[in-house]
Amino acid sequence: MKTLSDDETIFDKHYKYTMKTLIFLILFLSLFFPASKGLAQKIFDVHIHGSNDIVSQLKELKEAGVYKAALSSSWNLQNSYRAHRQIGLLYGLMFPCPNGSVPYSLQPCFENKKEWPPLAWVEQQIKDRKIDYFGEILSQYYGISSADSLLFPYYALAEKYNLPVGIHTGGAGPNHGSPNFKMELGDPHLMEPLFLKFPKLKVWIMHSGDQYFKEAIAIMTIHNQVYADISVISNPDIVPTAQFIMIMKSFLEAGLIDRLMFGTDNGNIKKVITRIERLNFLSKEQKDNIYYQNAERFFRK
Repeated sequence: MKTLSDDETIFDKHYKYTMKTLIFLILFLSLFFPASKGLAQKIFDVHIHGSNDIVSQLKELKEAGVYKAALSSSWNLQNSYRAHRQIGLLYGLMFPCPNGSVPYSLQPCFENKKEWPPLAWVEQQIKDRKIDYFGEILSQYYGISSADSLLFPYYALAEKYNLPVGIHTGGAGPNHGSPNFKMELGDPHLMEPLFLKFPKLKVWIMHSGDQYFKEAIAIMTIHNQVYADISVISNPDIVPTAQFIMIMKSFLEAGLIDRLMFGTDNGNIKKVITRIERLNFLSKEQKDNIYYQNAERFFRK
């Protein structure tokens, strides 16, 4: 006949066995299904520039979810990024340089303060896989049209090697140090001759045209190989929220969300992400297109 103490002993043994089994099962499953740590939004930032603190810049981008970015800066500063592996970087060729300098920072773009890089040198850098795209094209800062014939030999190289070309459009901030800058040269409509002469050229309109966004939409509606990034217009420190919403709705109504790409232009990336997340008229899929999928398609070789 069992006593109460016998029943307690049986229960205790059963309880301990059950708990051990559960703990083992939890540990086993955790090896194959680790708990989510609240991963950041996956982002491909197609518009960043150099920084004097490379480590901090790349750390901030990575923490925000950036796994890949397109970088353009002075040639020397840009080369100093090549030893850093925090995120995948694509390297752009910035030109033509007003008085041989990068706008705002006024660093020499190239050795001996050249305004234009020699064509033979450019082609060799492409062959050596040191250039992934042309941009930022500074034609507006230089004081010429984005379709000026001076740029044609470079566009020909880009088309030959299937390199994307990013062209500055819209306005500019103060103290850029470019005496020949002209606001009207930031109109994307000026690009039209490019597509007649270089029909296979892949172009992205930087800043989505900014105040010329309607002209950007018109160009993109006609030419399917033209994309745009939302740098500057997505920055709440530069463009008012109501204007940003209006621009984004215009691209949506034109059926062009699948050709808009994420970009910060070294702005505060967390503020930009927050602004995009608040666009309630965009679906999760459409936001993912902007965050990284459109860029992956555009930069695919």
